[in-house]
Amino acid sequence: MFKKILIANRGEIACRVIKTARKMGIQTVAIYSDADRNALHVKMADEAVHIGPPPANQSYIVIDKVMDAIKQTGAEAVHPGYGFLSENPKFAEALAEAGVAFIGPPKGAIEAMGDKITSKKLAQEANVSTVPGYMGLIEDADEAVKISNEIGYPVMIKASAGGGGKGMRIAWNDDEAREGFQSSKNEAASSFGDDRIFIEKFVTQPRHIEIQVLADSHGNAVYLHERECSIQRRNQKVIEEAPSPFLDEATRNAMGEQSVALAQAVGYTSAGTVEFIVDGNRNFYFLEMNTRLQVEHPVTELITGVDLVEQMIRVAAGEKLPFEQKDLKINGWAMESRLYAEDPYRGFLPSIGRLTRYRPPVEEATPTRAVRNDTGVFEGGEISMYYDPMIAKLCTWAPDRATAIEEMRLALDGFELEGIGHNLPFLAAVYDHPKFTSGNMTTAFIEEEYPEGFDGVTLPDEACIRVAAAAAAMHRVAEIRRARISGRMDNHERHVGEDWVVSLQGQSHEVVITADRAGADVQINGRTLRVESDWTPGDPLARLTVDVDPLVLKVGKISGGFRVRYRGADLKVHVRTPRQAELAALMPEKLPPDTSKFLLCPMPGLIVKVNVASGDEIQEGQALCTVEAMKMENILRAERKGVVKKVNADAGDSLAVDDVIMEFE
Repeated sequence: MFKKILIANRGEIACRVIKTARKMGIQTVAIYSDADRNALHVKMADEAVHIGPPPANQSYIVIDKVMDAIKQTGAEAVHPGYGFLSENPKFAEALAEAGVAFIGPPKGAIEAMGDKITSKKLAQEANVSTVPGYMGLIEDADEAVKISNEIGYPVMIKASAGGGGKGMRIAWNDDEAREGFQSSKNEAASSFGDDRIFIEKFVTQPRHIEIQVLADSHGNAVYLHERECSIQRRNQKVIEEAPSPFLDEATRNAMGEQSVALAQAVGYTSAGTVEFIVDGNRNFYFLEMNTRLQVEHPVTELITGVDLVEQMIRVAAGEKLPFEQKDLKINGWAMESRLYAEDPYRGFLPSIGRLTRYRPPVEEATPTRAVRNDTGVFEGGEISMYYDPMIAKLCTWAPDRATAIEEMRLALDGFELEGIGHNLPFLAAVYDHPKFTSGNMTTAFIEEEYPEGFDGVTLPDEACIRVAAAAAAMHRVAEIRRARISGRMDNHERHVGEDWVVSLQGQSHEVVITADRAGADVQINGRTLRVESDWTPGDPLARLTVDVDPLVLKVGKISGGFRVRYRGADLKVHVRTPRQAELAALMPEKLPPDTSKFLLCPMPGLIVKVNVASGDEIQEGQALCTVEAMKMENILRAERKGVVKKVNADAGDSLAVDDVIMEFE
């Protein structure tokens, strides 16, 4: 077994590999750029080597710099994680020439299956059903439009060397095909150093289901069942689960056997994933093979009990797989939520900055439930503009799907994260959505259910009543504390009123509180709810029970009440005396400023292109400019017809959130 391995990656996946290596008694080496000097993976590793400036193409994906780090530290093997150099055959070749083990598949398998064009051709030769498309190289946007018309819209424009949703666009017409081709090509070049593009039919109403395979160098190969990855936004997975709520045993076995056969056909070893599009009749079509560890591998580990990183290391060391196909059973259900540094209220655009508060749920594992959080950040750390916006992967496990979802709801409610925009509210909303809880979703779920974007959650009446009861009980505790600190009372219970009015989400509820040492009985809407908690005023997280059922609220103080965040809703909850409530109803509402005549920068980023000039007439939907952040190009479009009055930014300018890019008449 290896004594020392280098992790050619950063962030949560580097931390994940370090954890398993430490468990196996293997020393680890981290590499880091200037931006990651104080990163968590650097702190966790036994050694760390600096490899260059922040941009990945000047540090993490420069093969010579990684090879120098290997020589400096004497690492015997390299785990590439995912992204960066994980599917680069030149890197695998460089390691082989240096006598360093690559904890991944052989170079030939990477070349055969890591390239999407080649892999689809090989799948066709092996009689694997594939999605219609054009596998040849596409020279320019005009050719992309021609091919798109031949295939028939809608089409998917994809980077050959792509992954993680980078370099992907869906086009529904000629204009989108031309525009999408150029954006995909640009993103592919900057993210992967390979700007080749291919086009395939976009299958409507599909489900994205993938099979995890694992093979050793002794001819043994198995599949570790499937993962459902249909909840996607802009082709980037958001929520994954294992197993799929859609597959039956026959389809699962057929997909698994086909995946293993395909892996063996290219001499595959290590962990890999075969991705499929599955239609409503459970017909499945080969999409691609990822010759690396997947981001969503934790859900497979949770339902099989197999540490995939450990098996990758052992396979690379020449060991045989310790199990056969018949040994791999599905145990329970696992959910994974990708927590991103992006603002769901601004069209999910990237967000950067310092994590002023980062308190994930406590990780635990019991026979009936588990919570796992794979992360590469810490409180006080910064989210950089140079890398993928993922903050963490929050996972839960339970014996069945409904319980796993409920565990995830509670875990999301208790995840404290401040300082940047993030998608926690959106994740919470999805887990409460009837279409998701039924398991009846497709890859179009987000597009169909949130066509105008995400603007928060309106809580159902029952949830509002529970929150109102909890807020009343917490307000009473806060009032007692204020009275005690001020010295206004000896017997503090006697001086705090029982009658209150709780206002939230446009509704007011009259409340009567009767308290004892263990909690409070709250009369609200003709019911009495028992509220118990050990919450202390000032705590940002309140863990309560309302009629025995758990309730977890993120709480902040506002004048006359609380800011409460719960299940994707962000609420102002006012708790007032009846007289105060009467007067508050007469107060005018403050309206937000009018910004309709400005194009504001929706995220910190770099202006790549400005499409208009002062005096130009613009049409609804017209491209105004392109902003790049976190390796993604974002085209900002006109919301209505108008005339450009002034352009305040030029290509090459770096802007902050809400900086004015241009003004309109």
